[in-house]
Amino acid sequence: MTDTTIPQSADEMPVDPVDRVLARAEAHSGVRVFGAAQALQDDRTVSYGDTDGDQWDREDRAALRRVVGLSTELEDVTEVEYRQLRLENVVLVGVHPQGQQEEAENSLRELSALAETAGAVVLDGVLQRRPNPDPATYIGSGKAQELRDIVASVGADTVIVDTELAPSQRRALEDVIKVKVIDRTTVILDIFSQHAKSREGKAQVELAQLEYLLPRLRGWGDSMSRQAGGQVGAGGAGMGSRGPGETKIELDRRRIRTKMAVLRRQIRDFAPAREAKRAERKRNTIPAVAITGYTNAGKSSLLNRLTRAGVLVENALFATLDTSVRRSETADGRVYTLTDTVGFVRNLPHQLVEAFRSTLEEVGDADVIVHVVDGSHPDPAAQLATVRDVMGDVGARSTREIVVFNKADLIDADSRLVLRGLESSALFVSSRTGEGIDELRAVIEEALPLPAVEVRAVVPYDRGDLVSAAHESGIIVSQEHQAEGTFLHAHVGAKLASDLQPFLA
Repeated sequence: MTDTTIPQSADEMPVDPVDRVLARAEAHSGVRVFGAAQALQDDRTVSYGDTDGDQWDREDRAALRRVVGLSTELEDVTEVEYRQLRLENVVLVGVHPQGQQEEAENSLRELSALAETAGAVVLDGVLQRRPNPDPATYIGSGKAQELRDIVASVGADTVIVDTELAPSQRRALEDVIKVKVIDRTTVILDIFSQHAKSREGKAQVELAQLEYLLPRLRGWGDSMSRQAGGQVGAGGAGMGSRGPGETKIELDRRRIRTKMAVLRRQIRDFAPAREAKRAERKRNTIPAVAITGYTNAGKSSLLNRLTRAGVLVENALFATLDTSVRRSETADGRVYTLTDTVGFVRNLPHQLVEAFRSTLEEVGDADVIVHVVDGSHPDPAAQLATVRDVMGDVGARSTREIVVFNKADLIDADSRLVLRGLESSALFVSSRTGEGIDELRAVIEEALPLPAVEVRAVVPYDRGDLVSAAHESGIIVSQEHQAEGTFLHAHVGAKLASDLQPFLA
C-alpha cells in the first residue's frame, strides 16, 4: 500500500496538496470493497417505467452527490471529538454466537445497504464469534486492537457496529480505534433524517434522534465545568457565584427535554387532521387497504403500478417515509383507498417505532393489509417475521392479510417452490413487468368488506346523487328504472342507508 504519511520534520520538503490528495486516492484504490449489499438490487435489474410517473423527487434527491477521493482531512488527527462529522469510508463490525454465522452475515450485508443509502463507501466487514458482546468494548480489547489495524490499513474513518451500542462501549471503542464509532441505530436515524419531507415526518425523526441522543451526551474539557457556584465560586469568581451551579451537560439535557416536549405537542397537533380524514372515509364507508412490508421490498413501485400514483421510487432503503394515500376503484365501481406506509427493517430502533406510531396507525386501522415481501431477498422468512412483529405492536394481527412476493421477475422456479412453502396462499407479482398485478387486484377486491346494510328503495329521478353514491360505495344487486324513480336493491353503508330511508320500498 502506498505510504501517504505527511512529512513532519522541518528538514523535509513540504508535500504539494494535490500530490497528497492523489496519493490518498491511490491508497484507497486497491482496497477491497465489501460484498454487494443484499438488501439493494443490482442496478441492471432496476428500471423505472411509465407506471412510476415523472419521479421528480428522485431526481432532486440525486442532484447533490459526494465526489469520492477529494477529502483533504488530515489522517493524523487522533482526537475523535474533532473529527469531521460525516459518513465516508467505513468498516462494519458484528458479533454472533455459535451457529448463527449465516444470519449474522445477512444482517451485516443489510447494514452495508443501510450505510450505502446513508452515503458511505463500505470498505470491509468483520464478524466475531463469541457467546456475548464484551461489556466494555463490544468485541474485546484484543479484537479492538486488530480492528484498529484493519481500519488503518484500508484508510477508513468510521466504524459501524451492527447493534445498538451502550454509551460506555462506544467511548471505549473510540479510545482504542481512534476513529469515529457509530451503531446501526445511528445509521437508520441518519437515513430517516435525509428522507423525511413532510412537517410531520421531520418532527417524528427529530424526536427519535433526540431520544437517542439524550443518554449519549458527552462533555469535553470546559463543557463539563460549572456555570456558577461550587468550587468555581470559591476559586475567585467573587460574591454571588457560590452555590451548586449547573454543568454545561446538564444544561444541554434540559434543552433537549424541552425540545422533545415541543415536538411531542407538534405531533399530537397533526393527529386531528389525520383523524378527520380517516373518519370521513369511514363515514362514507370507503374501505382502506394498507401496503406494508420490509424496506426496499417494492411497496411504492407496487402502489404506482396499481394506481399510477407517481410516488418516489428508488433503489435505496427507506426511500419513502411519508404516508401516501391514493384512490382506486374495483371492477364494479366501488371506491377504496391504497396507503403506502413506511418500511421496516430488522432491529428497527424503538425510538422510531414510537415516533412513527401515528403513521403506523394507518396499518392498524386498515380493512385489508397487502404485505409485500422481496422474493429475491436471501432471507424472506426474516422479512415476514419482522413485519408481522410490528403489525402485532400496532394491533393489526386480526386484519385480513394478503402476502405478496414482489420482484417475481428475479425469482427462478426452485425459489418459488421454497417461497410457496413459507406462505402457501401468497401471490407472485412484479411491479416492473406487471406480472400478477391483475390477480392481485382481484384478490384485493374480494377481500374488501361488504357494506353492512341491505336496502330496497325507489329513488326519485331528482335524487340521482343517492344512486351515484350507491354505485360508488355500495354493491348493487339489481337496478331498474320505474315510473316513480330508480329501484335499487343494494348493500350500502349506514350513512347512505339513512339517506335512503325515506325512499325504502
